[in-house]
Amino acid sequence: MSEASIELDSGTAVAPKCAHGYNNNNNSARSSRSASSGADLDTDTRRFGWCGWHPEWLQRFCTAKWALFWLCWGGALQGLIVNGLINVSISTIERRFGLRSRQMGLVASGYDLASFACLVPVTYYGGRSGASKPRFIAIGLIVMGLGSLVFLLPNFLVGNYRATIAEANVCEQSALQPNSSQAVTACELNGLGEGEGEGEGESLTWTVWLFLGAQLLHGAGASPLFTLGVTYIDENVSKKMSSVYLGIYYTMATVGPAIGYVFGGQLLLIYTDWLSVDPAQLSLTSDSKVWIGAWWLGFIFAAAMCLLVALPIFGYPKVLPGAEKLERVSEAHAALSETDKSSEVASGLAQLPRAVLSLLGNPTFFFLNLAGATEGLVIAGFAAFLPKQIENQFSISPMYSALVMGLITVPAGGGGTFLGGYLVKKWNLACSGIIKMCLMATVVAALFTTCFLVSCPNPKFAGVTTGYNLRARSDPPVLLAECNSNCGCSRRNYDPICGINGVMYYSPCFAGCAQEAHADSLKRYHNCSCIGSVGWVDEGRHAQPASDFRPDATNLKCDSTCQTLPLFVGLCFVLMVFTFLATMPALSATLRCVQDEQRSFALGLQWIKVRLLGTIPAPLIFGALIDESCILWHEPCDKDAGGACLVYDNFYISRYMWLLALICKLGSVVFFSCAWWFYVPPRKTSKGKEDVN
Repeated sequence: MSEASIELDSGTAVAPKCAHGYNNNNNSARSSRSASSGADLDTDTRRFGWCGWHPEWLQRFCTAKWALFWLCWGGALQGLIVNGLINVSISTIERRFGLRSRQMGLVASGYDLASFACLVPVTYYGGRSGASKPRFIAIGLIVMGLGSLVFLLPNFLVGNYRATIAEANVCEQSALQPNSSQAVTACELNGLGEGEGEGEGESLTWTVWLFLGAQLLHGAGASPLFTLGVTYIDENVSKKMSSVYLGIYYTMATVGPAIGYVFGGQLLLIYTDWLSVDPAQLSLTSDSKVWIGAWWLGFIFAAAMCLLVALPIFGYPKVLPGAEKLERVSEAHAALSETDKSSEVASGLAQLPRAVLSLLGNPTFFFLNLAGATEGLVIAGFAAFLPKQIENQFSISPMYSALVMGLITVPAGGGGTFLGGYLVKKWNLACSGIIKMCLMATVVAALFTTCFLVSCPNPKFAGVTTGYNLRARSDPPVLLAECNSNCGCSRRNYDPICGINGVMYYSPCFAGCAQEAHADSLKRYHNCSCIGSVGWVDEGRHAQPASDFRPDATNLKCDSTCQTLPLFVGLCFVLMVFTFLATMPALSATLRCVQDEQRSFALGLQWIKVRLLGTIPAPLIFGALIDESCILWHEPCDKDAGGACLVYDNFYISRYMWLLALICKLGSVVFFSCAWWFYVPPRKTSKGKEDVN
């Protein structure tokens, strides 16, 4: 918003209205500007409060710093929910509801689909001279909180996760053919009972649409945060301090996902049905492959926080006191015509096509948008599925994977974002210098995409990655072997165990285990024909209780012998630092290469391109490639349900992720180069003194 429009806006209100509503009586405002009553009314529109209530003690909060404080919490909540809690729960949700990565990719894309649909009306009407940007932002936070409440509904609309089946899942020597009537019995057991296990025997893929609806609400609610929120900060502080304020704002938005990773990961240590089921009775621990954590708990907290943060943001005026004293120096692309330069985008709906054509005719803005799209594609894809990749690649728990992501994201993402904004201020970079800084940071980031080539060999899984004779295999999975051929095992009863030989087995039945014992919240299996007779051997000189004998297997995950996780974390840390180092400067360059009155609308158009070409297809592409890396699918009772992936091929999943990251980074290098090459500085610049806020 230009200085002239700010001054005009200061005299447009004839009475303080609830949430600072619009007032278009411009003639009346102009005529009363010199009157004392007009001055009082003008003062009220610059005061902090709600519905005409503007007490003096609240006015200490009516500053750019306090506005930034509350907007930072709004941005952090968006990151905590969308890029933190949801992303860290994807693998857990897939196992809980039998979903595939393609389906969860659709859910992840729902956020950007809604943002795409809302950006034009939000930025156009929110950027008009009489609009209250804080009001748009506060309403958006309320909608985002509602989306969080909808997202957790599937947990309460289906039954408990695991049924308490009296029969142990062990090998019972039988003449029945495998996967015949025994399989049907297993499905019936999972689907029946007094409310327990309800939903285990039926398709739960309908939950995808509920998750998608919640994500649409998240996207619609968050759309004002990084468009109107950015311009509200930028137009209320000096140009010199704008990059610092925006750097802090985007740093908090980056710290939000990190908090979500750590917080959500800790919640996964709590059993999902802890209100009604004691996991110890099922002999389940968080180290079990079938453990489902309380992924839904964090969304209750997030919804409450959204409502709390929306309240103070509602109280801020359309323009902060002192904003009209700030001097602006335009660095817009010089090729713009004088007509476009003097036109105001928010003057009416008829100006919308003209405003779009004006921005699309700016080559620097155009290529910055394409660079944002390629960066958005890689960031959105890895934000959604990198925790899952780390979990499967390095054979660690979802909680530990979330902790690793949090430890990387906090210093690298948050530090890189803040450092980018700080360097723009410290070096006092003009628009051309900012673009070159983005280019250099992206070149370095492209080199460190090699972190995704760091992988681990596939874990030993009998019948899948290794034979029952412990020889390597690459053929399609064959779970049946001579040692379990008479057990009548069902593939629908997935209950993985780790043998004493360090090999995972699909279930105790497929391992040929004849006996099951419960001790210390664990299940221990003995006399397993596919593992070897080590179960009932007394290794001591004296008789011991049965529970002290060394079992053939337990219902835990086998420990990984791969030691490359620290190397991956180090390389990924550098990649993330330089990736986020370019985000703030790229935003500053976008704001500087367009006219002041076009800023809100320009950000809206940029986000449309970023979402349409980057963040919307990203989870779909990543999810599809991750599914292509699957070598063992779960077979649910309902054949149309799809089923979640149980085992991934580590080699292919790492190569797919590396190729995607490298292609996107090289695209960003090309587009930043074009943006710098085609940028034409303004012919005449006027250097004025700026206030430092």
